[in-house]
Amino acid sequence: MAVDIRLATARKRVFLPVEVGKHLVSPGDTITTDTGFMRGHGTYMEDDKLIASVAGAVERVNKLICVKPLQTRYNGEVGDVVVGRITEVQQKRWKVETNSRLDSVLLLSSVNLPGGELRRRSAEDELMMRDYLQEGDLISAEVQAVFADGALSLHTRSLKYGKLGQGTLVQVSPSLVKRRKTHFHNLPCGAAIILGNNGYIWIYPFTEQKDDEAGGFVTNLEPVPLSDREVISRLRNCIIALNIHKLLLYDTSILYCYEASMHQQIKDILKPEIMEEIVMETRQRLIDQEG
Repeated sequence: MAVDIRLATARKRVFLPVEVGKHLVSPGDTITTDTGFMRGHGTYMEDDKLIASVAGAVERVNKLICVKPLQTRYNGEVGDVVVGRITEVQQKRWKVETNSRLDSVLLLSSVNLPGGELRRRSAEDELMMRDYLQEGDLISAEVQAVFADGALSLHTRSLKYGKLGQGTLVQVSPSLVKRRKTHFHNLPCGAAIILGNNGYIWIYPFTEQKDDEAGGFVTNLEPVPLSDREVISRLRNCIIALNIHKLLLYDTSILYCYEASMHQQIKDILKPEIMEEIVMETRQRLIDQEG
């Protein structure tokens, strides 16, 4: 019986270029003594000094200063792409868990009806709600509005949103998901990925365009080939490695990490020394690309 033994080795010191303009603070640190600035989220005033109340990066917009926490629950913004799980079916709405402080709301009037019909929602539609989405279903959606208490209102009116079928869900820190123009990517390795701004990442086998008549509620349940499952598993382990080493997650960084891991077995990617080697190679390629 083979036994895998790993011996402790000295950690290699790596020198990387320091990011310009990043001002990191911890709770209690003085950000500025200039009284001309306005207090934003994550700050408070004391003795005419602006002080950080959370650990994170200082962000400045004109005269407004706020601190963006490094680790926090998801704070939604209008237009964000999210991946969530249905937790409850209520009257004319679904409750969705989106990794935020409060459950999000998906109204019956904010989804496409099967067949793409454009009409007012009737009592029959309300009775059919569980046929559309039920507890435990995963969906992709867009943030339509943010309520006063911080809860999110979602919609799935576009055909790219809707119920998710076969794939795997990976949870990462929301602060590591880089905001891009699109969060839906078909990667060259043969899988597709949805990078939710809320820290939920959905990896699934790439298929042809959804049937427009389905309204986003019909999922493909055909068996997934072994080759596709291996690609999905490798991508999952790569994303976990990037999350552990606090590297920004977007299509390029994930693809570079996937390519760097090709000479390793899928199960070995999460071994600490191999993970560090793969992430260092990924980070170096990203630095070289940025010039």
